[in-house]
Amino acid sequence: MVPLAQRGVMRKNMSMNTEKNSIAKKVRVQRPERTQVEMQLLSLNQMLDKDHRARVVWQYVQSLDTTELYSNFVVGPNTKGRSGIDPEILLALWLMATIDSISSARELDRRCLTDIPYMWICGSVSVNYHTLSDFRSNNGEFLEKMLVDTVTAMMHAGQVTLETIGQDGMRVRDNAGSSSFRRQATLEQLHQEAEAHVKKLREEGADESQRVADTKRRDAAVKRAAEERAARIRESLEQVKELHEQREARKKGSGEAARCSTTDPEARNMKMGDGGFRPAFNVQFATDGDARVIVAVEVTNSGSDRGQMDQMHRKVVDTYGKTPSNQLVDSAFATKEDVTAVEQRGTKVISTVHGAESMKRRGNDPYAPKRGDTPEYAAFRQRMSLPENQELYKSRPSIAEFPNAECRNRGCHRFLVRGLRKVKAVMLLYASTFNLLRMIQLGAI
Repeated sequence: MVPLAQRGVMRKNMSMNTEKNSIAKKVRVQRPERTQVEMQLLSLNQMLDKDHRARVVWQYVQSLDTTELYSNFVVGPNTKGRSGIDPEILLALWLMATIDSISSARELDRRCLTDIPYMWICGSVSVNYHTLSDFRSNNGEFLEKMLVDTVTAMMHAGQVTLETIGQDGMRVRDNAGSSSFRRQATLEQLHQEAEAHVKKLREEGADESQRVADTKRRDAAVKRAAEERAARIRESLEQVKELHEQREARKKGSGEAARCSTTDPEARNMKMGDGGFRPAFNVQFATDGDARVIVAVEVTNSGSDRGQMDQMHRKVVDTYGKTPSNQLVDSAFATKEDVTAVEQRGTKVISTVHGAESMKRRGNDPYAPKRGDTPEYAAFRQRMSLPENQELYKSRPSIAEFPNAECRNRGCHRFLVRGLRKVKAVMLLYASTFNLLRMIQLGAI
């Protein structure tokens, strides 16, 4: 039943439409025709605005050394076979997709058929989601080299100094489900069942002479899926044994609670920003303090930032051959071991002293040397008592947290791929896209 008030509105609308139609018939107007087939003689270049950012993305890709991407091609001008897709097209598509907050290969594939900027980048070259996904997952080393080359070029231009770097981490939700985590005993049982299933499928597929083509393809797909599941469970079993040993080393008996996912063995349950625990990876960015560009990326499955500062500092020094003067981190990074290691290499750590507020409430001086402090950590305490260093620490959010926020704004909330290697490739794309946009803002491109 339609309410009385709604029926009144409907009658009023019908009356208005009748009046409008009667008036419209007395005048001559041009009405839209959307079913007429037309031939529009426009090139892709004419359809895209001259100042569209897709042109900037393509210009940036053209300036890169992409020689490495062509090394896997086997079809040449004088050999038989289907021509491959230019890898520069795939790279430009992913950079453009990241700018537009697209992380799904299937969605990117769809945009290449419907959106003019993506059609312009493709230039009538057909792509598919599988090729797009494989390109992103299998070229992590090139993406890291691209990031380093870009930062190095900015260093030569004087835009990146590496005098001060900031580091911060963010936990990004993994593709694994929370219910996929199992303990060692359950994983061993699942592993036996998976191996038995694969063995049975292999025995059934031994005599395929009587099978038709479609059945062979279907059986091959089922066998391949079973083998991949068995491999994942095998890796989960290895990971849970390693995690068991780590927990036992920290606290006797805690290793029994170790669990690993059967769908993504390298993921770990981590405490997220809302206080809940979910499968995730810990993404670490190092950012230059002057240009605010990302200079290094690391992805770990450690739920804590302890131990990450020393690793990142060593990577920056080894990659660029320069030791930063200052490294800005929050107190979670500034452990005694990491501060000691970083300061021994010649970099001053700028952070808050862990537990400083509680010590002040108890009437203790958090900046005075404590028993067990190394000389480097004691110097760090004393340094952070100075107003100028406390003022320098206030710039940490604008340096270290800025890229994290930008990546979140561009859709970095959940990974659609599995494993540390693929996850790092995704984050290197985010970092390269962030740097590209920063270069545009700085007038470097």
